[in-house]
Amino acid sequence: MHPAPSVIIFTTFSGLGFGLLFWLGLGMPAATGWDAFVFFAIAYLGAVGGLLASTFHLGHPERAIKALSQWKTSWLSREGIAAVATLLIMAVFGGGLVLFEMRLLPLGWLGAAGCLATIFTTSMIYAQLKTVPRWNHWSTPALFVALSLGGGALLSGNFEIAILLLLASGALQIFAWMSGDGRFKASGTTMESATGLGHIGSVRAFEPPHTGTNYLMREFIHVVGRKHAMQLRVISMLLGFVVPIALLLGSFNHWLALIAVASHVVGVITLRWLFFAQAEHVVGLYYGKR
Repeated sequence: MHPAPSVIIFTTFSGLGFGLLFWLGLGMPAATGWDAFVFFAIAYLGAVGGLLASTFHLGHPERAIKALSQWKTSWLSREGIAAVATLLIMAVFGGGLVLFEMRLLPLGWLGAAGCLATIFTTSMIYAQLKTVPRWNHWSTPALFVALSLGGGALLSGNFEIAILLLLASGALQIFAWMSGDGRFKASGTTMESATGLGHIGSVRAFEPPHTGTNYLMREFIHVVGRKHAMQLRVISMLLGFVVPIALLLGSFNHWLALIAVASHVVGVITLRWLFFAQAEHVVGLYYGKR
């Protein structure tokens, strides 16, 4: 899949924003006044900024509102509804903390549940796709949730929880890579099934279907060299998990905590690039690209 910057920004920062809102909804940290304002401002910048970035990948961004009407069949629509509802709930909850130092706990718990629902629906946009075997697996939503909550714990200052969640996320990411690398082949999809010509025997690409590229080739066919993919995997693991955990295990220092957050964000951006770049869509078989 083409790793478009808009979807990388969306999945990275939206996840971090809603992850931070989750912990704020649970009262971790129990901030009020200006402290609460700073935390909620960071969370909303991430969540809303990520959602807005996703619209730039649409052919007609001005029509994004129409996606909310397809909730019966579309995970994208469900994500939009869950996100809007959660942001409204958390705005009321955050307003009580900032303006009146009043903690409406049931509202915070409802908002935290909404954050989980939003993260899950985001992940299911990708996990539902049978045409991308690497994504069509339970590890996709599990990894989205673990990364969001781990990043949110890191941003909220819940460092002990962050260490545990980052360890779990790192292990889950390694599993997703190891199992995902062979999932396309294991799916049984071939050029014969992709072209519908399997009944006449073995099929191979003799000539491209057309002389130039098209939308399908631009969006769904992206090949990353194995050597470069492995290098990026190592970099993402080091920046996303190893460096933040090592810094958090040392003596507390605000500057070290800031470096840990920055390192994690860069690591997750790299993970997201790989998430899209290594996703093999079956349409590539039709063009002889798999």
